[in-house]
Amino acid sequence: MHIHILGICGTFMGGLAVLAREAGHTVTGCDDDVYPPMSTQLEAAGIHLHQGFDAEQIDAFEADLYVVGNFLTRGMPVIEEILNRSLPYISGPQWLGENVLQGKWVLAVAGTHGKTSTSAMLAWILEHAGLAPGLLIGGIPKNFGISARSPKGDSPFFVIEADEYDTAFFDKRSKFVHYRTRTAVLNNLEHDHADIFPNVEAIQTQFHHLVRTVPANGLIVSNGRDDYLKRVLQMGCWSSLEEFGPGMLWDFKRAQRETQFNVIFKGVDKGMVEWDQMGTHNTMNALAAIAAARHAGVPTKMAIDALNEFAGVARRMENKGEIGGVTVYDDFAHHPTAIQVTLAGLRKRVGEKRIFAVIEPRTNTMKLGTMRAALPISLSVADVVFIYAKDLGWDVAKSVESIGTKTGVFEDLSAMVNAIVDMSKPGDQILVMSNGGFGGVHGKILAGLAARNMS
Repeated sequence: MHIHILGICGTFMGGLAVLAREAGHTVTGCDDDVYPPMSTQLEAAGIHLHQGFDAEQIDAFEADLYVVGNFLTRGMPVIEEILNRSLPYISGPQWLGENVLQGKWVLAVAGTHGKTSTSAMLAWILEHAGLAPGLLIGGIPKNFGISARSPKGDSPFFVIEADEYDTAFFDKRSKFVHYRTRTAVLNNLEHDHADIFPNVEAIQTQFHHLVRTVPANGLIVSNGRDDYLKRVLQMGCWSSLEEFGPGMLWDFKRAQRETQFNVIFKGVDKGMVEWDQMGTHNTMNALAAIAAARHAGVPTKMAIDALNEFAGVARRMENKGEIGGVTVYDDFAHHPTAIQVTLAGLRKRVGEKRIFAVIEPRTNTMKLGTMRAALPISLSVADVVFIYAKDLGWDVAKSVESIGTKTGVFEDLSAMVNAIVDMSKPGDQILVMSNGGFGGVHGKILAGLAARNMS
């Protein structure tokens, strides 16, 4: 079958393209914004990409089925052409559920934050245990080097990052209701995606729909300290439940170093995780992954051993380079809560060294200004803040007045890069946070530092 994927360069649709290709289908796709690592992954898989959403591509790619990403809307020429010609189309999550996940033991990781990291940890634990899982993750786990693959051999296991965002312009349910989940991880829940969810209660309803799909012999692993998740489970729970977090069934005890902790299950110490991941949020992610893996048959000690070899995820506090004593990091954080915990983790690692926070408010929620009041609080740990405010519909400078003169707001990317380079000095830590390519700002900062270093 020839499948043409609309919006193929998103992390989910790009991963789906790889899975379809592995299943033997001819796969092509289109998008209007192509950047690594997804573009390079698709090219390596031999998938031809078309630039744009024009109607003419329907004749150039006469597919048997058009898989529609949730970025696509009515009014886009390619969508109107498909509808006018009555061509067969389907959403990505529905295609995945029917063609890849059917009959599999699906381990789905949901939550406002930590989905990618937790999914990567869980997939690596299963891989380390010899269970050879399939995976579809919204990032590149460094232990795998890819974001998607089919299960190996006759393995029934499939780990998926379960997004609550809507499915398609014709299906407004959350993506994760299509996944036929047997082991569900609920990491946390707060208001996000303000473009489609008016309040947190609307998101809770979608999470409840996910809970309703987990079978009685399945398992829900939930953050026991999250009140919003508690309310979701109070709406109804028909599966076994294991909670993680301080004082819960799955707990942890911090060891001497920030990157060490002991795993506690039912009050019994099961061993120590010693890794390079920072922050309590990653410790919580690890507990959830260990609990989910245990449901799939992986002993806790083996899961701990796996996490000791966990290499992290690309674009999660990824060191992009150090020039002249200045270190540049890349991170996917884009919600105020994620920004805050990411900065806190870096602060614990670098101590009193000066931290530059470089932010691109790129998500629909941030562009709408829904989180504007929370943004200054999330940046409080940083010593210097740079915000790229091009094409935003709200006054960023006014919103961050409370954090004072350490803030610079720019609409010109080159001017912002020059300001960062001019202000930086040896020992500084520059943390870039965005869920997009951010105009290649990391490389531009490093190039500017290198030029300064040579002068």
